Amino acid sequence: MSKNKKKNKSNKLTLSFVPYADISRLDSVGRIKKILDMVLRNQIVILQGRLDPTEEASLIQSTMALVGKISDFKGVELAIIQQDEKRENIFDKVKLNIARALIGRRDALTVVGPASIVKEIKRDPSKIDLMLRR
Repeated sequence: MSKNKKKNKSNKLTLSFVPYADISRLDSVGRIKKILDMVLRNQIVILQGRLDPTEEASLIQSTMALVGKISDFKGVELAIIQQDEKRENIFDKVKLNIARALIGRRDALTVVGPASIVKEIKRDPSKIDLMLRR
């Protein structure tokens, strides 16, 4: 019976929403560690906001270092959806930059998932399509 429970547990899909407040008080290493720990537990992370570009690069470097070292770990899929600033007028861009300075980079949504579960992430400026493996 415990074999059945284990088998069913591995077939579960978990989407974990992480509010911006949970990562805003962490340093870069803490943010990456938190996300990577969740992905290693086969969770798909939906993060309010986005990481800095250097943090995104560090997350990818960290996952590539783990590929081959951890059984069945194939890396991560990452996508960010954010407001398209190219279409806005100068006044709206200034307002957006002031808001980002005051409250951080909350105007984005980041999806990070294990490559063993996430087959593909298609992104356009207004939506993310997440294709999963069976």
